[in-house]
Amino acid sequence: MFGALDISTSALVAQRTRMEVISANLANVNSIDDGQGNNVPFRRRLAILAPGADGSAAGRQQPGVHVKEIELDASEFRKVHAPNHPLADEAGYVNHPNIDAMTEQINALEVARAYEANIQAAEATKNMMQAALRLLG
Repeated sequence: MFGALDISTSALVAQRTRMEVISANLANVNSIDDGQGNNVPFRRRLAILAPGADGSAAGRQQPGVHVKEIELDASEFRKVHAPNHPLADEAGYVNHPNIDAMTEQINALEVARAYEANIQAAEATKNMMQAALRLLG
């Protein structure tokens, strides 16, 4: 009976984690050094979702979804020509994070919509459970 609520809850947790990853990407869109003054820009992170509950028993698939891993985006860094910048390479280019702020904002909107849909699914499940209990009572 509570399986449907567990599914919605696992999806809410997964979407919250996705939003945290997107927020970190947006917060670091201009981070171009590693703290020691080296041109090592922040690399975009991606939350990878997988079916089943996290830590489910071997051989028994749990309903729901979880964040399988948070991986680094392997795409190339953006190169900006700034020959006078202290972090510029020999050719005068500075590496910048491989983050597109517009893409991240669109992903954030998608996550917000998915979160809202899961809240509505949980509410519908709760209402059905209440109706079933009224019928039994």
